[in-house]
Amino acid sequence: MLAVRSSVARSFASATRVAGVRHASTKTIQDTLAEIIPERQAIAKELRSQHGSKVLGEVTVEQVFGGMRGIKAMLWEPSVLDSEEGIRFWGRTIPECQEVLPTAPGGKEMLPEAMFWYLLTGKVPTAEETVQFQNELVKRSVLPSHIESTLDALPKTLHPMTQFVIGVAALNHDSKFAAQYKAGMKKADYWVPTLEDSLDCVAKSFTIASRIYRNTYLGGAKDMPALQMDKDLSFNFANQIGFGDSEGFVDLIRLYNALHTDHEGGNVSAHTAHLVGSALSDPFLSYSAALAGLAGPLHGLANQEVLRFILDMVKEIGEGASNEKIVEFIWSTLKKGQVIPGYGHAVLRKPDPRFMALQQFGESRPEVAADPVFGYVNALYKTAPAVLTEHGKTKNPFPNVDAASGSLLYHYGLKNFDFYTVTFGTSRSMGALSQVVWDRALGLPLERPKSLSMGAINKLIGSPLSNV
Repeated sequence: MLAVRSSVARSFASATRVAGVRHASTKTIQDTLAEIIPERQAIAKELRSQHGSKVLGEVTVEQVFGGMRGIKAMLWEPSVLDSEEGIRFWGRTIPECQEVLPTAPGGKEMLPEAMFWYLLTGKVPTAEETVQFQNELVKRSVLPSHIESTLDALPKTLHPMTQFVIGVAALNHDSKFAAQYKAGMKKADYWVPTLEDSLDCVAKSFTIASRIYRNTYLGGAKDMPALQMDKDLSFNFANQIGFGDSEGFVDLIRLYNALHTDHEGGNVSAHTAHLVGSALSDPFLSYSAALAGLAGPLHGLANQEVLRFILDMVKEIGEGASNEKIVEFIWSTLKKGQVIPGYGHAVLRKPDPRFMALQQFGESRPEVAADPVFGYVNALYKTAPAVLTEHGKTKNPFPNVDAASGSLLYHYGLKNFDFYTVTFGTSRSMGALSQVVWDRALGLPLERPKSLSMGAINKLIGSPLSNV
């Protein structure tokens, strides 16, 4: 694996030195999708025409009351989540993606830009394609003056996620999709301006996030560093919020962004972008709605809760406590009717591969491995599953990605908890909007599932209940 990744990194570094050159063999993202889309359209047409009446599953009363968990009723191309092996992006596991996706020069972690290309196309980008795509995204990340003034005018006490929703929604002012739809265009061409808006939305979300951070925590954006056009989105984000000199933080943000891009389509933020997009709302409006969902405590706030839990544990039992003390603390928490944050997942029944990647990142860096907060991440991983299994009320006693992510951000000095979900939001834009592009390319219709009242359910199942 290391040999493969070092080879990819060397190729990327070589390509970076000639970043201004367009190689004849290098295709743009637009060219690549224009080739791929007809193939996928043909597959979709065949599936619908030859197998449209095939049954994919049943719907139970419990699923209707239980958040529609497990109902197979949504098309999502970039990723599929398996309960046992975790997420696969276009068929590849996270370790497999780490092996083949290019890294930044001098960096060790896969570039989110390479992951974004991969999510859009299902094809691993070459080093040259990655450089070209990175350069395009950084150019697109410059904010219009009206977005800057809008963000700067917001109260500094307004939650960072609310600011993020406003900033992304305001990008709708320059939507190419909205303008071309209003002017009139063929349905077959919807994907073209949708892609352009999606690339703008992803790129500009990083700069919006940086400006929110400076306005909220650093007294304003007056001294915000200029974008470095020869650097990647994650470096520019880190640099603009004051962490550009930390090689560890920059590489962590690259890994964090790549890992959080997509987790199939049923989660709140991804599904929201797909749902709102199905009304032909442009990608900016679709993703701003997704961010509103991500801001909810049951979706995007989990890593903050994990970190608070660990910091409370440090206060109560001290640093470097024995496993026995940790087990006692876990049981004490459970007996109070509280949960162990960061453990369990709606789909997964094994340790989250994203957690494993972040844990490996921490263990590979001596300064992180020696951090007592991160030490408790490892200690909980060794102790909590057995306690939760014995407790018997958790279907999945293993850690999810949130069990590690907050502690790593905290280690490198990003200690503004309310901002953690914003970093999640910059990453998730790549997965959610990749599918929005495919929604338009495949001509998916307005989403309109059937709802039922309890009386209608009672009637359908032939229940003797008479008071519904």
